[in-house]
Amino acid sequence: MSDFHPNLPRIFFSKIGNQKLRTAIWSGADKGFGKRTPLLFFNGIGANLEIAQTFADTFTGRDIITFDMPGVGGSPDPTFLYRPWWVAKAAKQILIDNGYDKVDVLGVSWGGGAAQQFAWQNKDMTHRLILCATTTGVTMVPGNPKALSKMMSPKRYIDRDFLAKNFETLYGDAASEGVGEFSINMMPPSVKGYLFQLGAMVGWSSLPFIRRIRAKTLVIMGDKDHIVPVVNGRFLHMMLKRSRLKIIHGAGHLFLLTRRQETIDMIRDFFGEPEVHVDVEPVLLPSVKETYVGWHH
Repeated sequence: MSDFHPNLPRIFFSKIGNQKLRTAIWSGADKGFGKRTPLLFFNGIGANLEIAQTFADTFTGRDIITFDMPGVGGSPDPTFLYRPWWVAKAAKQILIDNGYDKVDVLGVSWGGGAAQQFAWQNKDMTHRLILCATTTGVTMVPGNPKALSKMMSPKRYIDRDFLAKNFETLYGDAASEGVGEFSINMMPPSVKGYLFQLGAMVGWSSLPFIRRIRAKTLVIMGDKDHIVPVVNGRFLHMMLKRSRLKIIHGAGHLFLLTRRQETIDMIRDFFGEPEVHVDVEPVLLPSVKETYVGWHH
């Protein structure tokens, strides 16, 4: 749409102990449906907060809160090894500091682990939970070895040609559908940041507490996902007491981008909200543009 203006987030730093985390809040436009529950968004591994822009532009109506993990996007490198409980604790502090006491929680891939941890650690703050392309952790059924070997390195965030060439092998989504949307606001994580984020989930599993997550949960999976096979979603659905499972046929790991409208319709249906169709083109955010200028000088 030519007259479309993106809803740019307010970007600022949150201080969690000795660690600074770059935080973004998109302000929701109610669209005549009353005050909607804010949404806490946990991103995938190595993914900077700007990648959530097209989702925020399409999923209007509520405030969306997210933050860069240490060493990712604009957050400084980690000062210590951290675990999912710390990520959940940091998210809680960010929410409280910005006046939020109740949120819906959405986690994508790596962020799905953090979302489960948050929902268990902060039951009173969690209204509903959405888990996209994710698992119970170390107890997962692993994906395609070719895709997993490419996941061990942040190269796909650093080298756009590598991303384009390996997009389908990596994610299972057609490159033509996803590369542009994924890469337009992509900023490479530091190697330390990426490795610490990978390491945060080593040995972690939600199985010790998953049965005690009280929030109503929507599990969404793509049946062509090369990283997180669909069976993991079936297992999550079986373990979560109040859950429903949706499988997007023909979709890979990045269905939140490549099949965005379909995914958002599922989420709206789960929330019991009217549909708001917004046709958006991906836009390069000013914060990413500034970073590129910094790299080239």
